[in-house]
Amino acid sequence: MNFELVKTSLSQTKADIVVVGLFKGEDAGKALKGIDAKFPQAIQEAVTEHLEGEGFKAKVSDLVSIPTFGHIAAPRMIVVGLGPKEEFTPNVIRKASATVARKLKSAGGSMKVVMFLRTEGTAKTSASKARKSPSPATTGGAEHQISSAVEGWSLGKYEFDKYKAGKEKEKGAGSAKKSSASKTATAKSSKKAHLSLAIGGVTLESKAFSKAAHQGEAISEATNFARMLINEPPIYMTPTRLSIEAKDIAKQYGMSCTIIDAAQAEKLGMGCFLGVARGAAEPPKFIVMKYTASKSKKTVAIVGKGITFDSGGLSLKPAQSMERMKYDMSGAACVLGAMKVVGELKPNVNVLAVVAATENMPGSKALHPGDVITAMNGKTVEVNNTDAEGRLVLADALTYAVGQKADELIDVATLTGAVVTALGRVAAGIMGSDQDLIDRVMDSGEKSGEKFWQLPLFDEYKQALHSDVADLINAGARGEAGSSCAGMFLKEFVDGKPWAHLDIAGVAWSDKNANDLNKGGTGFGVRTLSTYLLSH
Repeated sequence: MNFELVKTSLSQTKADIVVVGLFKGEDAGKALKGIDAKFPQAIQEAVTEHLEGEGFKAKVSDLVSIPTFGHIAAPRMIVVGLGPKEEFTPNVIRKASATVARKLKSAGGSMKVVMFLRTEGTAKTSASKARKSPSPATTGGAEHQISSAVEGWSLGKYEFDKYKAGKEKEKGAGSAKKSSASKTATAKSSKKAHLSLAIGGVTLESKAFSKAAHQGEAISEATNFARMLINEPPIYMTPTRLSIEAKDIAKQYGMSCTIIDAAQAEKLGMGCFLGVARGAAEPPKFIVMKYTASKSKKTVAIVGKGITFDSGGLSLKPAQSMERMKYDMSGAACVLGAMKVVGELKPNVNVLAVVAATENMPGSKALHPGDVITAMNGKTVEVNNTDAEGRLVLADALTYAVGQKADELIDVATLTGAVVTALGRVAAGIMGSDQDLIDRVMDSGEKSGEKFWQLPLFDEYKQALHSDVADLINAGARGEAGSSCAGMFLKEFVDGKPWAHLDIAGVAWSDKNANDLNKGGTGFGVRTLSTYLLSH
């Protein structure tokens, strides 16, 4: 959609709704006067009185809608909370914008909305303050605020309602001829484009504004694309479907895309990947995409776990634990979403995307606990828990990326329930072999509004990988430091390369709408990976 930069004052802006943010403890009248020196006194007083009556505390994303009774050009004003001024960052803008978009979308109808940004009071991220070296993830600057506002707007409007009665369905749903989810996303956006957003309150050249808005839109639409992949039912979003999505992205942006089937994977020695795939009727697909930057010699590999449904295999999950296991390909969705951003915004670094896609099912040929399989790098693995399958497919995916001469490795996976126990649904776990890479990914996450917490990879955790019959065992933690022990397993396959592992099991799904999150798949990691790759 097109985003417009508005240069008129708040009181003179013609729109259906104008949006203004207030900081905690801020006098509404003074704030409005500060934004627009000619803002009418009568409406200042009315706004102040209305906010007091509503108990408005200006917490982040608190929202009050106020009629303006003809005192200004717009008939209605929305006041949204920005929290404490000293904690104000573009992440707050993203949350506020998403909340406004979600509220107005539910109201229905067509509306032109103008959001007036507050440029004062911006702070640096806490992660940046905590690190010795300056971080690129500072939060000042109109461009970052604009891109964040656009991101939030698109994220807040997202809704997955494809299968609800009364909604227009895409023709041929579930058939091999069906167009890709990315095309579905575009079609749905056009059908629901009832809300238009313009931005005021900032002074910026048109070219710089367009670039910032384009970046925000590209990242948010890619995040929504990842959400759609996750939310699709597993009977449709199979490994084959994921491979089709990857090929569509590659075709759209002129990237290379190779789909390695089971026979080819066997020739390459991918015993771990194929071991997990053995119990499923759906054929596995090992997806490889490459983007080449014209002037870069560095290659960053982004690797995604693509278990399109996880039953646990013969180590079968309880029924309740299986309900949402379509989300176990969230890492793959993140990687494909990030490649859409790469294609659209063209960072100055080569990017290799690797997705190991398969189901984990308890079919007659499924892995048994006690089986020994051989990974692509020649290491043997005793499988004592078939429900610890993610690390197996990632083992071969990381080995493949190393073989393709990647300079850095970042893998993304819904890997362990232990990370949910440790960090809840608030932050992803991150660990790896290179502290500088970890720091840069965390800074990109904080700039993007995605939280990470570093977990250790102490040498002592390697004891949990001991097997009496093979080089490694796949699940030896026995309830202790499960996320770190899984990370230690993956470390055996990175061949000393700088590597960061993102365990997103707790944050890849949301049970509620909140700020820039929607119910269902969150698309977590798309923004972080995109921001990191664009920083080169």
